[in-house]
Amino acid sequence: MNRLQQLFAGNKKDLLSIYYTAGYPTLSSTLDIAEALEKAGADFLEIGFPYSDPVADGPTIQHSSQTSLDSGMDLNLLFDQLADLRKRVSIPIILMGYVNPVIQYGVERFCKKAAEVGVDGLIIPDLPMYEYETLYKKTFADNNLSNIILVTPQTSDERIRKIDELSDCFIYLLSSASITGNSLQMSDGLDAYFKRIEDMQLKNPTIVGFGIADKTSYQKACQYNRGAIVGSAFVKFLGEGGDYLSGIDGFVKRFK
Repeated sequence: MNRLQQLFAGNKKDLLSIYYTAGYPTLSSTLDIAEALEKAGADFLEIGFPYSDPVADGPTIQHSSQTSLDSGMDLNLLFDQLADLRKRVSIPIILMGYVNPVIQYGVERFCKKAAEVGVDGLIIPDLPMYEYETLYKKTFADNNLSNIILVTPQTSDERIRKIDELSDCFIYLLSSASITGNSLQMSDGLDAYFKRIEDMQLKNPTIVGFGIADKTSYQKACQYNRGAIVGSAFVKFLGEGGDYLSGIDGFVKRFK
């Protein structure tokens, strides 16, 4: 098992994942942030590789992506930066981004490099499930990489069952079909959505993302799921300036 599968094979609940964009707020900050997040208590991390047209992301992550790209970040540089990842960080690491840069880099080459630097999983939201299953599933498996697939409130039960069949660590539940950065709305509809997924008794646990910005929304997500992902709120924190590395411990303590 990779580190991600080992984490989810255990019984630990209220898992906290943090997303941030590689190369933001400074080009060289990628590993320093990862190390600080692990020390602060994050259970696993999602490192985003920037793309020029991040259609599912809100203004905060869009800005971080553009800043990173303008500074010179690309996949070659990211993998160079991650060469020392496992000398400094032990928790599971996921790379998250759009499929276009991966295809341009070469899917097999991308997966091989990710495995070499110690990445455990990939989240590529716009990689069609059919293409993954028919073209790339073996490549992911050969490199011991988990593919994390997204579910929205509008996803049919049939598709969710298929996603569960193709998954091997966790399923990423979007709290809404909106873009990143919108606050998690406490509503009967959200409860019904979480309960619906819980009642399906899927073999894979679920983690909630989009809109987790404070302890209340984090606890709401954890009520029905194994944990939650904080993204835009952390990226916004990084962009506020100051000594962000020393502030990461306090940020994580806002949630757990």
